Amino acid sequence: MKGDHHMILRVIAKCLIPLIVIYAFYVQFHGEVSAGGAFQAGVVLAVALILNALVFGLTATMRAVPPWFTRSLSALGVIIYAGVGVWAMLKGGDYLEYQALFGEGPGGHDGQHAGIIIIELGVLFAVSGALTTIFYALAGRVAEIRDEDW
Repeated sequence: MKGDHHMILRVIAKCLIPLIVIYAFYVQFHGEVSAGGAFQAGVVLAVALILNALVFGLTATMRAVPPWFTRSLSALGVIIYAGVGVWAMLKGGDYLEYQALFGEGPGGHDGQHAGIIIIELGVLFAVSGALTTIFYALAGRVAEIRDEDW
């Protein structure tokens, strides 16, 4: 049998990876009203990329989502998180005091709701970028001992 003996795995992965990404965004945007949130969504999103790398190869995944992008995404997440805190301080509030961002609307929670959503996007970017970067670093490492030498 010289055919592709991983064909079933590849077909199942092609079906599962988009569903995993959709589930990550579901967890992200429904985190404040259900179990989950930005950290969990970042982990699930990184799992989709890791599954892609395990099934289709690390090189193909690194071509689709380059390491510089994952590092930049992680840094952008930290900048967003810290930036919201500094923005609140510049508006006269405490660090990460969401009400200071946009003021109080008729419902009284407009600034808080917007601040939480922006913070959660920052956490999503930081976690998914960092976990994918760590996976790239570990998976791309060259073994010091060849398999034959074991």
